[in-house]
Amino acid sequence: VTLHLNPISSVHIHQKPLVFLLNSPLPLVWKLKTERLAPGVRRVFLVSLGSIVQFEKGNFSSSAETEEKLFPEKNEHLLQWAQKEYGAVTSFTELKISRNIYIKVGE
Repeated sequence: VTLHLNPISSVHIHQKPLVFLLNSPLPLVWKLKTERLAPGVRRVFLVSLGSIVQFEKGNFSSSAETEEKLFPEKNEHLLQWAQKEYGAVTSFTELKISRNIYIKVGE
């Protein structure tokens, strides 16, 4: 699955830390494609067991952290866990089948 990350139109370059929980019932390769995300900013990608994140060449992989996690099974429990762990959830998306996911990051 390719994850496309771009800032919202009112933000020229996104410069804030981000945390993504990438959960799947089956192990996946998450391919990251980004535009206009500042290098050197902490970005965390938590993936379900057996999954990996692949970064584009020259991407911000040096400042990104990837960690495998055993997530709660049901979406309601996953959302509650994320809120408890990180204090807030700004976006939650569930997709049954997808090859590409487009996410706008920003305020």
